Amino acid sequence: MEKPILVVTAGGRNPQILINALAERFSDVSVLEEQPESKKLFLKRRAKKLGYITAAGQFATMAASKFGKRFTEKRAEEIVRQYGVNDAPNDTIPVTRIDSINSPEALSHIARLRPAAIFLVSCRMLTPATLAAITCPVINFHAGINPQYRGLMGGYWARVRNDLDNFGSTVHLVDAGVDTGGILYQQRITPARNDSMHTYPLLQTAAATGIAIRAVEDALTGRLMPQTSDAPSQQWYHPPIWTWAWNGLTRGIW
Repeated sequence: MEKPILVVTAGGRNPQILINALAERFSDVSVLEEQPESKKLFLKRRAKKLGYITAAGQFATMAASKFGKRFTEKRAEEIVRQYGVNDAPNDTIPVTRIDSINSPEALSHIARLRPAAIFLVSCRMLTPATLAAITCPVINFHAGINPQYRGLMGGYWARVRNDLDNFGSTVHLVDAGVDTGGILYQQRITPARNDSMHTYPLLQTAAATGIAIRAVEDALTGRLMPQTSDAPSQQWYHPPIWTWAWNGLTRGIW
């Protein structure tokens, strides 16, 4: 009998692609879905780190990204077809809804389920206390090549820096840092000319279902082999709206 696999996410189209891919490969997949972090908390935390002006500019870019997706749906559908992935909700996959992965409720659920592996995609960072309480491997999907593009918008920043050799995704073990855990697999791809901030994450996700499955297979069979990299390590954030607009208008990188 196959051991349970638990996916932790705040939901969305891209996570659903990975959830469906894992559920197609493994027989016992369930989801722990947390509430998305409030925008107020996001602004407060980001302002503390980068200042209120930069944080407000980043928030504006996030709003533009959400609004702009409606105009790139044709390209999104092309990506889904190209990689043969499924982004439709699947009612046969059990979903338990919680406030946060870092809540006692979440830890109680994990203790009852006793998963063989936990797979994170688009969720909060685990606190050190939460991570210490989990006894199975914790794996994360990151839309960026680590360690060069840790954090957010890895595909966008790779294009801005003319570093298309490092446009892609990473599946890695989770530690206390931001995308600093041991690298399990990476998938490099080349974006199309009409890809943009609105489609980069979808492209990076759709191309990476294979490495997500391989990482979970390794966890189930005790063959995880995390690797380190001596490449320059940097954490990135959303570009402020003025940076995004400038790169779009002057370089065609949106």
